[in-house]
Amino acid sequence: MRHRIDIGVLFSRTGSYDRLGEACRKGAFGAIAAINADPARRIRFEVAERDPEGRIERYAPLCADLLTGSRVRHVVGCITSWSRKDVIPVLEKHGGLLWYPAPYEGFEASDHVVYMNAAPNQHLVPLVAHVAARYGSDAFLLGSNYIWDWEMNRIARDLVADAGGEVRGERYLPLGDTDVARLIAEIRATAPDFVLNNLIGPSSYAFYEAYAALGREDERFHPERRPILSCNLTEAELPSIAPYGEGHLSSLPFVHDGAPGPTSSFEAAAHAAVTVLADAIEAAGSDEPDAVRHAMAASTHVTALGPIRIDPLTQHAQLPVRIASIRGTRFEVLEESPRLVAADPYLSRYDPAATFRPKLRLVR
Repeated sequence: MRHRIDIGVLFSRTGSYDRLGEACRKGAFGAIAAINADPARRIRFEVAERDPEGRIERYAPLCADLLTGSRVRHVVGCITSWSRKDVIPVLEKHGGLLWYPAPYEGFEASDHVVYMNAAPNQHLVPLVAHVAARYGSDAFLLGSNYIWDWEMNRIARDLVADAGGEVRGERYLPLGDTDVARLIAEIRATAPDFVLNNLIGPSSYAFYEAYAALGREDERFHPERRPILSCNLTEAELPSIAPYGEGHLSSLPFVHDGAPGPTSSFEAAAHAAVTVLADAIEAAGSDEPDAVRHAMAASTHVTALGPIRIDPLTQHAQLPVRIASIRGTRFEVLEESPRLVAADPYLSRYDPAATFRPKLRLVR
């Protein structure tokens, strides 16, 4: 007899980030199906699912419902940092563990969260370093009026200064707002070397389309001269911006290569979360969160993200780092780390001199 383990799934299937929620849900259910079908596994998962419908006020009560209304101790879920922060007190109260599959802005390490996607030193820092060396270091910062965007742009301001650049502008839109004409006008007037786009969902899609129109009017804004940068754009959203995203850049731990399985980093991270959880439960002989925490950090896990490890101190995944360019509805990898990069959520090991080391030229 295989031991039954209840698992919670908490993703929104509607709202501003529905494509990302659907990608994560697909990844989680794909891994659950694979584990349940694997005769070598000693456990099988039974799913309890809740849909917050993109409404932030629903996350905490639905998470509480999962942890108190069933035998769920582990929840794979949440996309936004707002929703993650809202459920942490619930997890603390009821002793649950959240497996979080989205990239995030760092400066957090909760005992009740396993962070399965990239932190700033695994996405924003290498992306800005890549671009500053090739295009220049003056930036225009965009975001939705929301936690991820505020914090990402705060970090970006410091990175731009460390790279010797300046921030030419910083603007925010309400979630879901698609009126980007003012943003385009300011970017055209200030002509930054790159645009860091932290807009979410439809706001982001509208911006890519408008920026492409600007590039057709003014060749200075072609992607090969002034690219848009993103740390949360994956294959799940590329159809929404095709062909307007062509040539722009993203930083992500997973790029789909056409092989069977997950097709975006959000999907792959959710799939990996379930895989690591299953490995840890089997190693611990229990789904008790403290036992799982200890077991998950004891070995390397073979996942949809590749072989990864979980840092026992921060509960963040050690991940590959890839810088990629949009090509239609796929990515072309331009640069990647030769080994796994340990998360540094508080940027305590960040070294500006090493990150933005000036290039030397030969003089005679």
